[in-house]
Amino acid sequence: MLPVIEKLLVLQDRDRKILKVQDELAHLAPERHGLQSKLTSSQQELDAAKHQVKHLESERKKLELDVEAKKQLIERYSLQQFQTKKNEEYRALAHEIETCKAAIVKLDDQQLELMEQAEAAQRVVAAATRRAADVKKVVDSRQSDLATGEASLRKELEDLQSNRSELAAAVDETTRSRYERLFKQKGQNVVVGIQHGVCGGCHMGLSRSIVVTCQAEQEIIACPNCARILYYTRDMDLLVAE
Repeated sequence: MLPVIEKLLVLQDRDRKILKVQDELAHLAPERHGLQSKLTSSQQELDAAKHQVKHLESERKKLELDVEAKKQLIERYSLQQFQTKKNEEYRALAHEIETCKAAIVKLDDQQLELMEQAEAAQRVVAAATRRAADVKKVVDSRQSDLATGEASLRKELEDLQSNRSELAAAVDETTRSRYERLFKQKGQNVVVGIQHGVCGGCHMGLSRSIVVTCQAEQEIIACPNCARILYYTRDMDLLVAE
C-alpha cells in the first residue's frame, strides 16, 4: 500500500471519530431541552394544583362573608321586629329573617362542598409535589451526567482535532486538498478498498486495468465513477470486471 494511502486512511479514521464526537455533542442540546421541558411541565402541574387550592379557599371565604352578612341582616331585622308595633311589618321582617336563615343553610352546604373539594385538591397538590420532586431529582442527575459527558467529549474532540492537524500535515497539500474536498462531497468514505472488483464507495464495477494499476501501488488511483481514492490489499477479493 502506498505510504500516502496509509496516511489518508489514518486521517480518514480520525475525521470519522471527530464527526462522531461532534454528532454526540450536537445531541446534548436537544436532550437538555427535553429535560427542561419535563421539569417545566411538572412544575406547571404543581402550580396549577396549588392555584386550584387557593381558588377554592378564596371561594370558601367569600361564602363565609356572605354567611356573616346574612347573620348581620338577621340581627338587624330582629332589632327592627322588636321596635315595630305593626303586625304587617313584623310579619314582613319575620319573612326576611327566614329567608336569610334559608340562605345561610344553602351557603353552609356550599362551604362543606368546597371544603371537600379543597381536601381533594390538597391531595392533588401532594401528589404533584412528589412527582415534581421525582422529576427534578432525575433531571438534575441527568443534567449532571450530561455536563460530565460534555466535558469529556470536548476534551476528546480537542485531542482528536490536535492529532488531526498533525496527521493532515503529514500529507502533501495537493493530496490533502483532494481528500478534504471529497470528504465534504462524499461523506466519510473517501479512501475506499476494492472488493469483488467493485469500488468500496459507489459499488460500481472496476475495469481490470484500474485494479491492476491500483495493485501496482505506484500512484493514487481514483474510481472513474465516483472519484473516490482507491486502494487494494492482498486480503481483498481479486474478482475484477473484464
